[in-house]
Amino acid sequence: MHKPLRRAVSRRRTALGVMLAVACAAASSLSAHAASALPGQGITVAPLRSSLAEEAFQTLLVSRGLQRLGYTVEPAKEVEPATAHLAVANGDATFMANHWSGLHQAFYVRSGGDAKLWHSEAYISGAAQGYLIDRKTAEQYHINNMAQLRDPKIARLFDADGDGKADLAGCTPGWGCELVVENHLTAYKLRKTVTHQQGNYPALMADVIQRHKLGKPVLYYTWTPYWVSAELVPGKDVVWLEVPFSSVPGGKKVDTRRPNGKDYGTLPSVQRIVANRAFIDGNPAAAKLFSLMQLPIADINAQNLRMRDGEDKPVDVARHTDAWISAHQQEFDDWITQALAAAQPGR
Repeated sequence: MHKPLRRAVSRRRTALGVMLAVACAAASSLSAHAASALPGQGITVAPLRSSLAEEAFQTLLVSRGLQRLGYTVEPAKEVEPATAHLAVANGDATFMANHWSGLHQAFYVRSGGDAKLWHSEAYISGAAQGYLIDRKTAEQYHINNMAQLRDPKIARLFDADGDGKADLAGCTPGWGCELVVENHLTAYKLRKTVTHQQGNYPALMADVIQRHKLGKPVLYYTWTPYWVSAELVPGKDVVWLEVPFSSVPGGKKVDTRRPNGKDYGTLPSVQRIVANRAFIDGNPAAAKLFSLMQLPIADINAQNLRMRDGEDKPVDVARHTDAWISAHQQEFDDWITQALAAAQPGR
């Protein structure tokens, strides 16, 4: 090959190499820019949930959304509600997805209120809490109100340990609902005839379900969403008991009656996402995500029942969460799109 031709070919190869190098650098720069464009990039989030395993699903769903926004999300730690509110307020954790309006309001206020905490409007709506008995006993003895348990003869129907008092499967200390039960026992003058059983709630409910299967009377406190109401179906297997009048812990004058006139003794509840105020102020994308997310009670009941039936390991809950996202992909993606938009300057 002639020397001038070799020099021309060499120059073309050099120029091509330079262009390729520039293109690769540009692509690398764009890739790095795209990664850094996610609002959560470089920020670690620490979620909390209670010891109730059935609250892992709704917590993990929030974590999945934050991960899509670029946040690094740690596995949720188990902390009971009163301590969880304080930890989030102090910045030792970032959020919790199981704050019950009304039930946990005192925890929220004592932890600093709106100055240190923030809450969404309604992550889960239509929650209910209260007392239930088996339908057979309710119909046979015409029981429809907690006040009837003042009668020792009625109370003895629910005596499981032979002490002559009704055994009420109640709430684990520290959850908040135990305060509701304790308040009601005093307000409705039930101390002499009713024993509030406290301890490991799933174990208490396993005993209730076994007694029901044997055809024995049962009395318990529960809430929705939770798998218990899928196992003992209100209106079919069990019935809600009303209370003689409204009474809540702290002595505040409130009306706990529902729109249909029924009074189960608790305020109609929603579950909210509660987060650290400083985190919310500095992370508009996360704040927008929290405000948009909504999860139907029926979906939680169904997932909780799968846990009850044996799919209760972390890998199972992760699979349930990812399956929910796939089944609601358009809605989930819309949450992410709006959250990303909220992080843009001027939004």
